[in-house]
Parts: sequence; C-alpha cells; structure tokens
Amino acid sequence: MLLKGLCVVVTPLIALMKDQVEQLKKKGIEAIAIHSGMTRQQIDVMLDNCVYGTVKFLYVSPERLQTEIFRVRLQRMTIALIAVDEAHCISQWGYDFRPPYLKIAELRALVPHAPIIALTASATREVKDDIIDKLAFRKGYLVFQRSFARENLSFVVRRSENKEKQILDILSKVKGSAIIYARSRKGTQTISEWLTRNKVSSLFYHAGLTFEERTKRQDEWIQNKSRVMVATNAFGMGIDKPDVRTVLHVDLPENLESYYQEAGRAGRDGHRSFAVILCQDADVITLRQKFEQSQPSIEFLGRIYQGLANVYQLALGSGEGESFDFDLNDFSEQFGLHSSEVYTALKKLEEEGLIQFNESYYSPSLLYIPIDKAKLYEFQVANAGLDALIKMILRLHGGELFSGFTRISETYLAKAMGASYPDIIRQLSLLDELRIVVYQPAKDKPQVTFVLPRQDADRLPLNRQRLMERKKLLEKKMLEMTAFVENRQRCRMQLIQDYFDEATSQPCGICDVCLERKKKENVNAFQEMHHEVLHMLSRQTLSIEELEEKIAPTDHDVFVDTVREMVDEGTIEYDAFWKLRKAIR
Repeated sequence: MLLKGLCVVVTPLIALMKDQVEQLKKKGIEAIAIHSGMTRQQIDVMLDNCVYGTVKFLYVSPERLQTEIFRVRLQRMTIALIAVDEAHCISQWGYDFRPPYLKIAELRALVPHAPIIALTASATREVKDDIIDKLAFRKGYLVFQRSFARENLSFVVRRSENKEKQILDILSKVKGSAIIYARSRKGTQTISEWLTRNKVSSLFYHAGLTFEERTKRQDEWIQNKSRVMVATNAFGMGIDKPDVRTVLHVDLPENLESYYQEAGRAGRDGHRSFAVILCQDADVITLRQKFEQSQPSIEFLGRIYQGLANVYQLALGSGEGESFDFDLNDFSEQFGLHSSEVYTALKKLEEEGLIQFNESYYSPSLLYIPIDKAKLYEFQVANAGLDALIKMILRLHGGELFSGFTRISETYLAKAMGASYPDIIRQLSLLDELRIVVYQPAKDKPQVTFVLPRQDADRLPLNRQRLMERKKLLEKKMLEMTAFVENRQRCRMQLIQDYFDEATSQPCGICDVCLERKKKENVNAFQEMHHEVLHMLSRQTLSIEELEEKIAPTDHDVFVDTVREMVDEGTIEYDAFWKLRKAIR
C-alpha cells in the first residue's frame, strides 16, 4: 500500500481470490481478479484498468501469466510488488504442485525491478529450497519463518469403532464452534443430519452446493447461528474465524501438510483448542486405496482428455484459455465411468498443466458499456422500449459501467422496474446482441479450462519421469500420515515440527501422547481424580462444567482426561440431557 504502483498477487484459488477482492473493495482499496472462466473482452477491460486506472491489487491465476495479452500489458503497468501465494505449488516436492507456477520466474524478466515475496503455510526444507531456486531469488534474499508449534492447540488421535458416539462425546466436553472434516459429500450430509437429530446445531458444506447455499451456510456458521460445520476440504480457505475450538477429522487426510493446515483453523484466538483425528484400522487401508486410485495410468489420462475434447468439440490446436461448464456426473455417465476415477484423472491433468478444473466456480452477472455516453444517448432516443432499463442501470451503477465490468443483479433490476425476471434477462441479452452492452449472466457450475491448446490425446505432453517421482513422493507423504496416527510414543507436535524440518526437543505437554505420559508419571493424581469424580456422580447427575466447578481441579487436563477415560471404560456415562452420571449396570 505504501509503494507506488500495483501489487500482482499470483494464487491458484479462485474462490479465495474473489473473496479477497471483495474484502479489499469494502475497505475502499481498488482490486481486481483475472482467472479462468473469464472472456477475453473481460480480461482486456480489466488489464486496461490496471494500466490506466487506480487498481492497487491485481490477483491472477498462474495459468493466466502465460498468455500474450497479460505479458504485453504487464510491461505497461507500474509494478510495486509480485506476491506469490500458496508458493509450495511451485515445487514438485510439495503436496499440491502446479506446473504453471514454474512460469512465474519469467515475469522477473518482464518487470526486472519489482521485488518478489513468496508465502506458504506448509513448506518443508526441500520445498523452501525449491521455491528460492524456481523463483530465481536474488542474492541477499531473506527467509522469515515462525515456529510450526501451536502452544494452545492439542493434537489428539482417538481410536474408535463408533465415530458418531465419539463426536458427540468430544462436542459435549469441548464447548464452542467446531469443524468436522469428512472425505465424501454424502458423508458431510449424513454426519450433519445425525448431529441435528442429537440436538447439536449443524450444517454441511461441499463443492456440490450452489454458491448461494455455500455462502449462506458459511455466514451462519461464522456468525455462530450454527455450532458445527461438517465439510469436505473445499471448506476453510480464507475463513477467518478465530474462535474455533475443535477441528475433527473422521477420515484420514492424505498428507501432513493439508492436515496441519486444516487442523490449524482451530484456536486462532490463542485459547485452548483441539485437533482430533478419529480413526480405526480400516482407515489406513482406505487411505492406501485412495492413494492408488489417485494415480491413474497415462492411457486413462488420454482417454479422459479425449472425452473432454469430444464433449466440447475442440479441434486440435484450438481452445487455449477457453472455459466450459462441467458436470462430473453427466460426463462420467456419458463415458460409462465412475465419477471418482474421472475426478482423480482431472486433478492429474491439472497437475500436469493441461487443464484447470474448478469444482466450486461462481461468477456473478456482469455488465459493461463499451460505447461512450453520447452514442448510448443516441441509442436510447432511437429505442424507447429499452430506454427505461438503461436509465435504471445507469441510476444504480453510474459511471463505473463505462470503465469496467460491474456486478449486477437481474432480480433487483426486475423488482426496481416492476418487471419480470425473464423479461429483464431478455432485454439485457438483446442489448448485448446489439453491442450496446457486454452482458455476462451468472455462472455457478464447475468449470474446465484448457490451459494449453487442445492436444493429441495419444501424445499428451506429460512428464513421465515427474509423474513417477510424484507418485513416490505422494506415497511417502501418505505413509508419514499413517505413521502420525499410529504413533504412541512421541509428542505429536514434535512429529509435525520434525516433518517441517524444525528441530526441537521440547514436547508440547498437551497432545494425547504427552498427557498419557503425564498420567503414567503421576498415577496418584489420576487415581485421586477418578475417585473424586465417582464420588460426586454417585450422589447426583452433573454436566461436565458443573462437575469441574464442584471438584475445582488444580490441573484441567488431568480432569478432562480422567472423565474421558471413565466414559470410554463405561464407569460413568451421559444421560439423555448430556449430564454425567455413574453408569447403570
């Protein structure tokens, strides 16, 4: 903000890009985003605004960096800073490698005086070295890194054959907002409905919901109108809710990077919070199977790519930068395939830089007036039937319509004019055909973008050696995730710090392994607490808060761990009102 010129932010996450642009605009800071799914005309107008206007932040997806239109305009902009977000995507040693990120360094030749900053929350030593190398950092660069240790976050792995019961048990002990991560869309809905039946306010969230549904649910959860969000990993990016007390995983994450990122959404306010993985032996087998399914053969990748080319009727060499609506289930049924194998192939084609696949794409209705005010007035005089709509649009949005694409609401226009929604759509479409406006209706379907011109499916430009190396790397990451949940000896925070090459000999003291060690070292304290809990509950039923208040323990962790263990072994139990009582045999 202090430097002269604009900041170019490179990020692969369209949803996060749009969210940040909206947040900046609310603060009165000019920002725009350029990504897949936008037309050439839209991009052209926005880039002009970066050259001649007052834009301070330009968000751009890595795929767009390669286009000629972007590179030419970039050299005419005053660039203050290049910021590379999710910088681990530049490294093939990272868990989310994106080949288009390798092209970022080429920007340095186009704007040699602009400084560059790379940011990531999950980089191992190999990934850090790769970022520095691939972004061509200059002599004298600096690395800033804070500890991966979170003093207020307790990592717990709980083995359980009845995960639903464990979820309720944990939510009854740890009050406050919670996120539950599940692998499948159906799983999020099933768990959420089950929680609701058990009087725990809950919502579910996944990429298959409409934009309006996702936004509404996210807002309700952030405003604490609902306590628990049950979600796939599509939820969480850009969510700034500091008071999340619990993050629960009911399926094993694929690697420690994504787990640390998801678990780290708990306790950002600095208060004690919990990151819990619920698992059973079958989960390790499932994780291995998921890994195998995520590595489709080169022949299968060619088959899926050819299917996309057929569906969108693209000739060889065409389609570069073009985006298309995509329905995973329809595509899978059309080619007699299972949706999960199509999904993994699309992600692999994306990883190889051939396409971009956006599961939860939303673009609002946009309008732009490409002609000057004098010509627009002439048109209004000559076309009385469309004059009222044009006047209303100008009244609502004013001069901004002439300088760039502006978000509009057809529903609001219809209400303001006392017209029907279809009639407004028809008139806007007519104005677009007459080239008086450029009208782009809202989109809310997943999108496939061809990053490269359409290739010959039998000779796709795949880096076979890299594919093999990536397979070995992802298998190693999967095994490290398995080792984390099977560990019973070492502090879990230390394991995470080790993984990210942060040497430490200091155990956290609050993870399940550390608490178990404390228990063994201080058997008397746990035995005394066990006796006191039983004594209190033999006379009356109490909520866990009431029980803690009556006992007034000197060590909260010993109290919580004792109660958990007594519930697990069946010595005490919860009644229908979630009060603790001595177990009825």
